[in-house]
Amino acid sequence: MIIGLTGGIGSGKTSIANLFQQHFNIDLVDADVVARQVVEPNTIGLKAITEHFGTQILTSDGKLDRAQLRESIFSDPTQKQWINALLHPLIRAEINHQLTQTTSPYVILVVPLLVEGDWKTLVDRILVIDASPETQISRTCTRDKVPASQVRAILNSQASRQERLSFADDVINNDSPLTQEIQQALLLEVTQLHQKYMSLC
Repeated sequence: MIIGLTGGIGSGKTSIANLFQQHFNIDLVDADVVARQVVEPNTIGLKAITEHFGTQILTSDGKLDRAQLRESIFSDPTQKQWINALLHPLIRAEINHQLTQTTSPYVILVVPLLVEGDWKTLVDRILVIDASPETQISRTCTRDKVPASQVRAILNSQASRQERLSFADDVINNDSPLTQEIQQALLLEVTQLHQKYMSLC
């Protein structure tokens, strides 16, 4: 059984997914991690990007210069389409491969844009990690050291909170600051969901 775990930027997807892994040994497949793996040195992805944009897209040690790539595609929609057309099939193929390697009774597939992309058909249930836009902005600004305007722009490009919740089979509200008490409450929610998923398996 595949549980699609999703939520907007700064909602705490990774923290919640890690609770399933640490406490119940549930395998995780993370689309963000896979997106980095498919453009590592000596991959088809990085070779194609280098051929397309030239070697200035690489750092001095031969890795993808993400800031440079963002700049190249940000102002040019056709370049963004090109990169998506290249990477999306590679990411999907690698995710499918990793899913076949999992051994836990169910697996958590972490996909930030699960609702926006065509991932819904791949998962059996959708678990939404929900937080208010204010919380998302303050967490992301603190974590990534970026201005609030940049986070707002990302939020506006993602599905709305209401839209994401409309697809949810299960919801964890992760809006509060992570005090000891809140962490225990989150673990309790994760434990209850784990028991539910085990019985569904």
